[in-house]
Formats: sequence, structure tokens, C-alpha cells
Amino acid sequence: MPPYKLASRESKPENTVVRVGDCLIGGGTPVVIAGPCAVENEEMLVNLACRLKQMGVHILRGGAFKPRTSPYSFQGLGEDGLRILAEAGRVAGLPVITELTDVQHLPQVCRYANIIQIGSRNMQNFELLKEVGRLKFPVLLKRGLSATLEEWLLAAEYILAGGNREVILCERGIRSFETYTRNTFDINAVPAVKYLSHLPLIADPSHGTGRRELVLPVARAALAAGADGLMLEVHPCPEQALSDGPQSLRPGELAEFMQELQGASYQRPRVSA
Repeated sequence: MPPYKLASRESKPENTVVRVGDCLIGGGTPVVIAGPCAVENEEMLVNLACRLKQMGVHILRGGAFKPRTSPYSFQGLGEDGLRILAEAGRVAGLPVITELTDVQHLPQVCRYANIIQIGSRNMQNFELLKEVGRLKFPVLLKRGLSATLEEWLLAAEYILAGGNREVILCERGIRSFETYTRNTFDINAVPAVKYLSHLPLIADPSHGTGRRELVLPVARAALAAGADGLMLEVHPCPEQALSDGPQSLRPGELAEFMQELQGASYQRPRVSA
């Protein structure tokens, strides 16, 4: 047995499927999570959420608590952002996902969101992982900036060991020597993790590339490699976004991709333990 016992295919050969409302993550049909990097204001987010719903997006994303490299960057709207996100999801008829950055915010995030996101900077925040492990609540765990696959799966093991089996993995790129892109999207990780683990895996090419023109090509590659879905940043006016504008798609770009996705047949690669 590998050290990540509960996350391994040896312990559970069949794929785990996480249900969020009517959405099945890992159920064979690619799931699309989309929305702005950060919740900025209610009018913009409600209008965008309704457009995303019409496109066929399954889950609305938006950050209320934003861990930023610079202390002077926009840090999010906090609980007001959670309230706005939940209202946008209600109006559009979409479940919502948002990032949890601190244990003290856990009750607030659970009150407003349908999925808790653990970001790359907190992948090895073990006390945070233990707390969400005590819940019966979907958790999306992003890979750390420099984490190996084993370290990532062991982080998931903390949540599983606590009793929470509704874990979704998210490949979001790793840090390398390349400076042209924000990160290096690890396409190898998609089939490798699907081979090693039964957990569903979402690809985030927005953070994986950091460049709008690369997001959709890498999204296609991730689906072809076996990803169970995508997490995409979308903003009605990326030039004015308070965070991650250069990697955010415009709604029209996403709409074209969603039409392509709905008309495509992405065959999930076979996986055996």
C-alpha cells in the first residue's frame, strides 16, 4: 500500500464521484467551474453568473478571502463577498465554490458555499485539512506550488482520514524555471493521479498558464488526458479585474468553448489499478 492509503486505487479501485446538487464530479461528463478570481461587486457577479448558466457552466466560482503575495493587493470582501457569491448562485441556479484560508472562517464558508476550496498555499496547512476532514462537505484541494504527487495525495489523505470522503483534486500548475507562463501546467499529473488515485480531478489552466491565450488550449489537453472537469477564471472586463485579469477569459471566449465542449465527445482514458 502507498502511504496515501485511503486516496489510493488499491483501497478503492472504482472512481469516486462527488455530487454537488445535480452535478456529478467524476461521473464521466466534464464539469466546468467558472467565474471571476475575486468577488468584486454584486451587480457584476449576478449578471455574469446568469450568463455562465446560459452557457452551460455547472458551478460558479469566486473568492471572498484572497491570499495574495503582496499585502497591498486586493484581499477580498470577506463575508460580504460570500453573501454576494451565494446570492449570485441563487439567482443563476448554480452551486458555488469559494476558497477557505483560515479555520476561523470555516462556519461562514460552510453557510454560504457548496464546495470548499483549499488553495495551493494551504495544501499543507495540516490543521486546516484536519478541520475540513471532520465535515461531510465537498472539498476541492489544489496542488501546492512545488508539491510532488505524493505530497498532494497525502494532503488529501488528511481530509479522508478525518472521515470526509468528498474530496476533489485540482491540478493548477507548478513552479518551474520557465518565466513566460505564470506556472507550468503539469499535464503528466492528470493521467498519473487518475492512475494512482480514485479521487476526481479538476484542471485549472487559468493558474496553470497565467496567460489568457493559453488557457483554452491547455484546457483541451487536460480533458484529453483524463481530467474530470475544468476550473476557469472569467471576467466581463479582464482589464479592470481586481485580481488575475491577464489570465481571465472574456465571457464570449468561454461561450465559444462551451459550445465546442457540448458538441465534443471526450473519451475518458481507461484506468486500472
